[in-house]
Amino acid sequence: MWGVRGAIAAAAAAALLCDVTTAAVINIETAGAKAGDDSWDTVWKNGGILNQTLGQLKPGDIWVVPNKTFYVMGGIVVSDLQSVTLQLDGTLAFASDDLHIEKYMNDFPRDSSGNVFECLHFINGVNLTFTSSMEVGTLAGHGGKWWGFPGIGYLTRGENRPRLLRLEHCTDILVEKFALLQSPYWTFYANSVEGLEVRHSVIDARRFDDDGHTIIDETAFNTDGFDVSGNNVWIHDCVVWNQDDSFCVKDGSTNMVFERINASGVGLTIGSIGGSVVKNITFRDAYMKNSVKGIYMKFRGGNGTVSDILYENIRIDNPTQWAIWIGPAQQSDSKDLCAAHPCSICWPTLPDAVCPGVPGALYANITLRNITVNSPKQSPGVLIADKSTPMQNVLFDNVKINNPGKNPWGKDFYKCQNVQGLATGTTDPVPPCFKTLP
Repeated sequence: MWGVRGAIAAAAAAALLCDVTTAAVINIETAGAKAGDDSWDTVWKNGGILNQTLGQLKPGDIWVVPNKTFYVMGGIVVSDLQSVTLQLDGTLAFASDDLHIEKYMNDFPRDSSGNVFECLHFINGVNLTFTSSMEVGTLAGHGGKWWGFPGIGYLTRGENRPRLLRLEHCTDILVEKFALLQSPYWTFYANSVEGLEVRHSVIDARRFDDDGHTIIDETAFNTDGFDVSGNNVWIHDCVVWNQDDSFCVKDGSTNMVFERINASGVGLTIGSIGGSVVKNITFRDAYMKNSVKGIYMKFRGGNGTVSDILYENIRIDNPTQWAIWIGPAQQSDSKDLCAAHPCSICWPTLPDAVCPGVPGALYANITLRNITVNSPKQSPGVLIADKSTPMQNVLFDNVKINNPGKNPWGKDFYKCQNVQGLATGTTDPVPPCFKTLP
């Protein structure tokens, strides 16, 4: 799985040897950044120093945020870094003082179409290490101002909000010992990466510090945890508490492992997938407490394929919605929150809400093994495909639901349409459209 990493690391090491005489340690405070000051002028000055110092890094350099808090303006974009270490010992806080909350959002850097930039955005990086010499280094998104007032914030602000950390078209990346807090939008987005490892890191996005996902907390929409696409990804020994997909595989992804993880949000997720191929994905050794959804696989449309998927050794306690969902994406992409894109989030509660399978979308070779769900508040799950592309070779092996809820599916326990499934071992209850071994 890591052959590509070795080749790239060797090439990067050769480049590093050529530049060893010029390698340097760049401390942002020494470069002029001011700690502990959230005034408007300092926020902009600190952001400028980040852009300047990151843009000047050479192979072998170490870029350091010392163990203090630096308030900064986002929109930091860094391209083509190679063989550098980014050492976050303190906190980068993407916020200003209370007098400038609205001004911070209104003046946040944007492109020519008005779309906000990310807080931190790395493009085409090779052989990068994001680390901390402390227990963790912190990226603080101060997302509450972007989420808006509970219940109406999404309607007024929509999705034009910055991601906290984005890695785009990067290769051979290590991220460790990072705490990513209160992101305005998706927290960690690594798209089209080749060779990524994330370990010993934490994501937290919530309005309050309670132990569940309240109606108020859930209005912090789109605060995804780890969202990744690409090839050869390993995320392990990480914790996510958020209000959307917690660990999420996006379009065009292959060869990924997520293990020894804790998650509470909207699921260990594959999707939403459109017209792409997703293959060879494993989630294992996971614990989910008070999550909204648990195992969540979703198509939004297109002639895509999701195959060779394993969920193994997972315990889910007290999920508030569906412990297991394999089918269409349950979401709205408009201000009409009950709009079906393709499955309404108001389904099946409202009689007019719909949740159809996605034509042309194929799930194949899906295995759930040694899954324990305790006291789901609703019926255990949903498995829905379109009749034109029924699910193929779905295996539930030792999938045990203890004290299952009976609403809304009653004695069937699952909504099950167009699925070729097999239940083995101690699986109970068995989805009604599955076969069992004699």
